[in-house]
Amino acid sequence: MTQRTTPPFRADHVGSFLRPKFLLDARDQFFNQKSISAEQLRAVEDKAIAEIVKFQQDVGLQSITDGEFRRTYFHIDFLEQLGGVKTDIPVTVKRPDGTEELAPPVIRVIDKVRHAKNIQLADFQYLKSQVKPGLTPKVTIPSPTMLHFRGGRAGISKQAYPELEPTFYDDVAKAYGDELQSLADAGCTYVQMDDTNMAYLCDEKMREAARQRGDDPNELPHRYAGFINKVVAHKPKGMTLAMHLCRGNFQSTWAAQGGYEPVAEALLSEMKVDGYFLEYDDARSGDFKPLRFLPKGKTVVLGLVTTKLGQLENKDDLKRRIDEAAKYVPLDQLCLSPQCGFSSTVHGNDITEDVQWAKLRLTVDAAAHIWR
Repeated sequence: MTQRTTPPFRADHVGSFLRPKFLLDARDQFFNQKSISAEQLRAVEDKAIAEIVKFQQDVGLQSITDGEFRRTYFHIDFLEQLGGVKTDIPVTVKRPDGTEELAPPVIRVIDKVRHAKNIQLADFQYLKSQVKPGLTPKVTIPSPTMLHFRGGRAGISKQAYPELEPTFYDDVAKAYGDELQSLADAGCTYVQMDDTNMAYLCDEKMREAARQRGDDPNELPHRYAGFINKVVAHKPKGMTLAMHLCRGNFQSTWAAQGGYEPVAEALLSEMKVDGYFLEYDDARSGDFKPLRFLPKGKTVVLGLVTTKLGQLENKDDLKRRIDEAAKYVPLDQLCLSPQCGFSSTVHGNDITEDVQWAKLRLTVDAAAHIWR
């Protein structure tokens, strides 16, 4: 068994990292106190990104992100820059047992969706300038399915789109394709789309909410696979396009639970992305049986190391779980990663930077041991 020379890598990661205090302070000075300029904030972001790039390289990762250090929310900051899209920030609500739950943001399509400008280009160019030769800069963007699932038909302007098929899906795919091409032209070869909606469709509560919006939760995974495939059709040559399924990740809280069986066939067999990052850090994710739908030529990155809790996993336990997954899909098609980002929003999860480092180091060491 050999290491991989193209992404996803044997030891990979979802992308976001805890923001250092000096970056949080600068963001407060810019957004709240209005005491520094956008240029001054970007200079601080540049410094923080240079440090997190070095951190990833020192740990031994092959894929390197900017930690999403220029974002407040992993999805909103991108989606609101698409022409025709309006977003609002998410909020937390109390569960009946007193714990907190992340309530999805409101995302509305108010006009024809278009690629109004290059969204990630300048950020990628800076990231690339900081990454050592031989390593792979990775860009993370939200999945286009977020423009439909949160509001359904009611969240998409009927004036702009009297019918969704095929114009809405084609317009969004074209906008994403233009963004991917701008990144490819700058040398980007690895993009990850972060998708909560396929994971939410594993949760009966979320499935019922879809029914209430007038959608069929059994049909949606197949529709979304077709939607993503429209984006894949625009993928530039030589680019790896992966998808991360997330069940919610806000200050160590989550929003959904349930095994992948309700979406597995559409996700793994029908969707034409190159790889998947699947959360498998606890019982909320179910068993590995849905992996049986994975065809040859695709890769699943198992998110076995939690980013929500500080307790460090055991390397032998990680190997045992990968052996369990290998009963359904060849070991050569598997990789290892943390289950999600460490800071999908600027707020960060309830762990320390030392724990963040330890979990990444564990991921790299365990992968080297398993696929040596």
